[in-house]
This record gives sequence, C-alpha cells and structure tokens, in this order.
Amino acid sequence: MTQKRQMHIGLSLTETWTIGHAPEPHETERHRSDPAGYYADLAQKAERAKLDFVFKPDTLAMRRGKSGTSPAFTGLDVTLLMTAIACATEKIGLVTTASTTFNPPYIIARQIQTLHWLSRGRAGWNIVTSLDGADNFGTDPMPPTQTRYRKAAESTGIVRALWHSYPHGALTAEDGLSQVAPINHAGAFFHVKGPLNVAGHEAGDPLLFQAGASDTGRDFAASVADATFASTPDMSAAIELRADLRQRAEKHGRSPDAVRVLPGLFFFLAETREEAWAQHRRAHAHFTREQRLEAVKDILGVDIAHLAPEDRVTTRLLPPLPETVRSRTHADLLRRYIELHAPRVDALLERPEVIGSAHWVSVGTVADVADEIEAWFEAGALDGFIALPGGSLQSLELFFEKLVPELVRRGLFRSDYSGATLRAHLGAG
Repeated sequence: MTQKRQMHIGLSLTETWTIGHAPEPHETERHRSDPAGYYADLAQKAERAKLDFVFKPDTLAMRRGKSGTSPAFTGLDVTLLMTAIACATEKIGLVTTASTTFNPPYIIARQIQTLHWLSRGRAGWNIVTSLDGADNFGTDPMPPTQTRYRKAAESTGIVRALWHSYPHGALTAEDGLSQVAPINHAGAFFHVKGPLNVAGHEAGDPLLFQAGASDTGRDFAASVADATFASTPDMSAAIELRADLRQRAEKHGRSPDAVRVLPGLFFFLAETREEAWAQHRRAHAHFTREQRLEAVKDILGVDIAHLAPEDRVTTRLLPPLPETVRSRTHADLLRRYIELHAPRVDALLERPEVIGSAHWVSVGTVADVADEIEAWFEAGALDGFIALPGGSLQSLELFFEKLVPELVRRGLFRSDYSGATLRAHLGAG
C-alpha cells in the first residue's frame, strides 16, 4: 500500500503574532532579557510538534519595531542564534539566513558547516540577495536585481565547492590529507583558493533554501535549492509557481520534485471566526491609506492617489517595470493580480503584497485553516508551508496545540520524526 504523501512544515521565528496587539508583559520581558532563551523555547515547542525546521529571516540594516515608531529590538546574528538553539534541541532542523550580496562565500561556508556540526546534521542555508543594507558596507548603492542574482549564483557554487573540498571521509582515512584540495575559484565576483578548514559532515551537505518568485529567482531556485520559501497570495499563483519550478528543475538536469515549494502561511487562529477576523483587522490597522498608496507606488512605480476607491486599476495604468526595484517578487505578483482581476482601488490596497509580504493569508478556526491547507495541498499548490502565526499569542498556541495535531489526524503530517537530520525530515536523500 502506497503511503499518503505528507507535507513539510517550518516555523518562522519572526514574532508575527505580536503585530497589532500589545504582547503579554512576561513575553516582552523574556524576549528582551533573554532573546536566545526565548527563541530556544519556541524551537523546543516546534520540535515537540515534530516540525521539519525553524527558520529566521535576517537583515543587515536597522528595521522598525512592531509599533512602527521604535527600532526593532533583536537583530541578533541569525547563525549564532541558531547555534544557541542547536544546544537546546535534538532533532528539529535549523535554517539560518546569510546574504550573498555582502558576506564572503568562505565565511558563509565555514559558519554554516560549523552549525551543521554543532547541530549534528540539522543545518540549512536560506540564500538571500538582500533588499537593503549597502550603506553599511561601503558607499556603493544596492546592485540591480540581475547583478545580485549573478553574484548569488557564483557565491553558492563556491560555498558548495568549499563544503566538498574537505570531505568527511578525510577525517579518518590514513591518507586523509590527500583528499583535501583547494578549489582555486576565479570568477566575476570572487577569487577563493580554499580548501575549507571545516570537514564535511556525515549527514551530507547543509540543505539550501531560497525565496523569490520573480523569473530570475525561480530559475535560481530551480538550479540549486532544496526548498523555496514562496510568496503565493492565492492558490492559482501557488499552483503555477510549483508547476513552473518543476519544469525548470528538469531543464537544469534535476528531478522535478527536487525543489519543495513551501509558501509562507500568515494565519489568524481563534476559537471563533469573528474573533479571528478581529485579530486580522487589528494586525493591519496601523497601515494608513497614505502608507498603502505609497507602497503601491514603491512596488509598481505608479501613483493612484488621485483615483476614487471604486475606480479600477488596469494594466493601462502601469508603466514598464524598471530594471531596479526594491522587490521584483512583489512587483511581479502585484502586476499579475492586476492583469487577472483589474481590481478596484480599495481592493488593491487590501492585497498582502501591499500591506504585508505577499504571503498566503488564512483566517478562521482551526478547522477552517486546516481545510484550506488541505485544499491547497491536494490541489498540488504546495509541498508544505512556513508557519507565520498572526494576531495574538493565542494564534501561536492554537497552531501548536490544535492545528498541527489536526493535520496529523488527517494524515497530512507526521506524528513523529523518522530521522534526526534536516535532510531526513525533508526526504532529500
């Protein structure tokens, strides 16, 4: 009998559940006084739920806090944070984030391979090209999207070559030193001799993750990634993305299911639908109409402030997409929505690409959200998802205590780990 296909679930450690409401005082105090312990507790809860991994995005610039008027508190180095979490957990995967735009590939390779050893084979690398931060690394402006992706492709190739330059077998072989060799890379962006001074792990290489739904981002993911953190605001977009990535993976000589599509799921859970929708409204109430209009202008390069709420936004209003945009993923997704629906202005200003990060949003009871997850999974829209609990601490707790067990009951998710490495959890060979 063929075993039913099951999904993969990761948890984002970004505190999305605090947006739109005042956190509990003890929660805020713990976060500020012991951030490593705070995140380790979350990872332990995720491990008890048998999730595949925890993951944390990163930025190399100052960001605003949840109120929008204060600085974000924790900008801890994500790889160092994951090392602390590794000491507090046993099996759950640990996906760190490192920018190829600013970090030398030798440093990336060494840090992540170190995390792989300290976690006993549970490390993954979220490859990002960064949207900002250039002014913290010199005087040059942010490079264009295409340049950042070319640099990312070269950097990723170097990192993988460095991981292989000191194979695990060299640790115990009598002629081990003869198995260690420089990579002597000379490319457009980097010159790296190698070899790496950290041996490979018996669990194999750390797994590669990537986010980006633009054409360039898709091709990059299809060429190297084991999973992609997709931005898919609706099911049709998710189905199209997954099918496209499978085709692209084959063109790159990979298996069509080599890239697991894991969209972010921004969910608002409560005991009643009314309460869940109230959470959703609170979470977005701080976005003024002016801010939403400015976001549309920033994403698409078009000013629609003169239009009435009931006016339609059509492709005739859209200028050609400039070569340099803050996020081509958001621009492509929002343009696609306009092409398909010609939405009213008021509807456009409610889109997740405008007020959030283009993630899939689900609001309701545990049964409501579980039904939607199952529908997307059965339709072939995803291989799993990244959990982004929103609205309140209750939403986070309901995720652990009721939503995940409901997915297990439906046969959609594991009841226990079958291995102790991230590669085993994702079935990546």
